[in-house]
Amino acid sequence: MTNIKPRNRIRSFETLSSWICAILTIWLTSITSARAADEIPGRDPGVPIALIGGTLHTLTGPVIDKGTLLLENGRIVAIGADVAIPDSAQRMDLTGKHVYPGLFDAYTNLGLTEVGAVRATRDFTETGQINPNVRAEVAVNPDSELIPVARSNGILLCLTAPRNRLISGSSAVIQLDGWTWEDLTVKQFAGMHLQWPPMWPGRGWHIEESANSQIEKRDRDLRQLNQILSDARAYQKAKFAASDVRKAARQAHDTRLEAMQPVLEGKMPLIVSADDLSQIKSAVALAVREDLKLIIHGGYDAPKCAELLKQYNVPVIIAGVYRVPLRRSDDYDAAFTLPTRLKSTGVQFCISSSDRFGAAHVRNLPYHAAMAVAHGLPNDEALKAITLYPAQILGLAHRVGSLEISKDATLLISNGDPLVTTTEIQHAFIQGRPVDLNNRHKRLWRKYQEKYRRQGNQPANNNSLQ
Repeated sequence: MTNIKPRNRIRSFETLSSWICAILTIWLTSITSARAADEIPGRDPGVPIALIGGTLHTLTGPVIDKGTLLLENGRIVAIGADVAIPDSAQRMDLTGKHVYPGLFDAYTNLGLTEVGAVRATRDFTETGQINPNVRAEVAVNPDSELIPVARSNGILLCLTAPRNRLISGSSAVIQLDGWTWEDLTVKQFAGMHLQWPPMWPGRGWHIEESANSQIEKRDRDLRQLNQILSDARAYQKAKFAASDVRKAARQAHDTRLEAMQPVLEGKMPLIVSADDLSQIKSAVALAVREDLKLIIHGGYDAPKCAELLKQYNVPVIIAGVYRVPLRRSDDYDAAFTLPTRLKSTGVQFCISSSDRFGAAHVRNLPYHAAMAVAHGLPNDEALKAITLYPAQILGLAHRVGSLEISKDATLLISNGDPLVTTTEIQHAFIQGRPVDLNNRHKRLWRKYQEKYRRQGNQPANNNSLQ
């Protein structure tokens, strides 16, 4: 018998473990990412659609009781209590129903991830710290099972963004129905995403780095950030200096520096993820120094520097209301009251679902807004915080966010307030196309209802999900 040294045994075990992990990853990927969602994208009806008799929540004007909404060619062409309906229109009686603009989640990675435990389905992070050339929309998976789940709860629009790097790349606003990523994309280059480094060393059982190592990493990240901005400025000047064709031909093309140009020119905002007061102030200082358009994502300490944010017109995308306090000394409801406190200071804000929970929880967006209502935010402001305000902050208020003539016919029809958990989203339209509100959750619900029926244990309340 051949004797195997202990070190060789360890290496053999490590090799075997690597092979097993690789095989499991391939298997999990094949059963999770290869399967497309069953729902078929909506089709243009080809005729006007008249939504008659419902309560219309325009969000920019008064609520219209027993109103009519006329949709044609993907847009809203008439709205009011007395609307002339063409003979060719398809009529839909909405008596007792409510019509709202489609809900808009202002920060997600929806379409960029499927199963968190499977690395091959996580496409929201690239290698390296500086990736401004990354574009989120081209990586979106239109067949994600998570898209119909979010859509069935009224979320029809979202910002999908790369993350977890110093400069992660550009995000895009997508609508949650379509065959391809081109169909889904509403706005490319919605923002360039920057993860601001912690300004002070963290402590806790989960932090392995020493305080000195954390400070060194912070300083290194800030040097990298300043360097990429400096290089992008120099690249910009070199391009302008190349006034004739021959000089322009000698100007080397740099994909990363080219991607930074819209940020430097003010055409694309810099969306900085920052919660701590020192992070927010540092981000504002950078934006002022470099003359950049800034949006803060997270914003836990934003009320503490509200005057600074108002002075430089910096809006805040709240990173979820369902959050624990950032510090032991904070009030238990600090995250719950954040929208109310920002509203009282006059800082422009909107509410997103927490990106910490991932794309599977985008469906809970209306309940983040509902928690804010429970802690002082008026109900109409909470609705605007997940419809109109995200559209305003991300430069799409001329197309979506409210029920107005000439805007996209992207809306939902429900039997009540969408902020209430018992409300059912019964119909939805994206650019005038009726969309399928079925999803994997509902299919499994029906499957196991049948199981209980066969076992003779059918529940008394047998409300069917459409």
